[in-house]
Amino acid sequence: MTATSEPSASRLIDARIAELGDWRGETLARVRALIHEACPDVTEEWKWRGVPVWSQDGILCTGETYKAAVKLTFAKGAALPDPAGLFNASLEGNTRRAIDIHEGEALEPEAFKALIRAAAALNGGKRGRGSTAAGGAS
Repeated sequence: MTATSEPSASRLIDARIAELGDWRGETLARVRALIHEACPDVTEEWKWRGVPVWSQDGILCTGETYKAAVKLTFAKGAALPDPAGLFNASLEGNTRRAIDIHEGEALEPEAFKALIRAAAALNGGKRGRGSTAAGGAS
C-alpha cells in the first residue's frame, strides 16, 4: 500500500500481460488474480530483467514467461507442503520449487492458493489473517 514501487510494478505487470497477448498473458493474469485472492496484502514488484514478483515479508513467487511455459518459482518452495503435487520443476534444489504451466494446462485454484498462503506464513506474513490455521508446528 505504501511502497512507492508498487504502483509502477503493477502497471509493468499489466503491460507484460497485455504485451504477451496469448495464452501466457491469460495464464499470468489468472495466476496474479489467484495470488491476490489468497494473499490480499501481497506486494507486486518488478525485478531483474523484468520479472513479476509477488512478496509478503519476502518473496512468495515469481512469474517468468517463456515460449513454452509460464514458470512460477517459489523462493522457499522446498519447505512448503504440496499435497496436490503442483510443483513440477526445479525439484532437485534444496530451496526453490517451481510450477511450469504449458499451453492448455490450468492450475487447481484452491491448491495454488493454499501454496501461496503457506509461502506467506513461512515468510512470517500472516498479518492477522487466520487462514493458515493448518500450518505446521516448528
